Amino acid sequence: MTAYVVPLIFLSVLFLSVLRKKNAYSAFVKGAESAVGLMVSVLPYLLAVMMACEVFRTSGASGVVADFLSPALEFLGVPGECTELLLLRPLSGAGSLSILENVFSVYGADGLIGQCASVIYGSSETIFYVSAIYFSKSDVKNLRYAIPLALVATFLGNIIGCNLCRLI
Repeated sequence: MTAYVVPLIFLSVLFLSVLRKKNAYSAFVKGAESAVGLMVSVLPYLLAVMMACEVFRTSGASGVVADFLSPALEFLGVPGECTELLLLRPLSGAGSLSILENVFSVYGADGLIGQCASVIYGSSETIFYVSAIYFSKSDVKNLRYAIPLALVATFLGNIIGCNLCRLI
């Protein structure tokens, strides 16, 4: 079924453009042209977020913070081996994928640690990356609550998800 979704969307757009007597090709080219401008304007924000994430990870600061927070998170139901993943997931997709692969190679994917790592990786987003893209192009300039609320919601969702893994 899912193999037909993209062709169905493509054919629907083509059919609607013919029905409304619009030039689908020129609309596509115009959209692609605006996408290039978007990438140029967003690039500085993305570079800043990526650099900060990489510095946090390669400096060893993420490991130190993870070791410090591990006992408290274990009390809340998150295995200590997943603490660094919990910290890095909002920052970096590639960095957290690397940690997830390491968790799978050391502890396996079927045990509690692997399941919790899967829940943390799969149910959360790279908040700072998405925020950098979204807020760079929106009129919203006051980010007072957006990022802290996203971080709290992600944190609570991960704790609940890990505790559900314990029950299953």
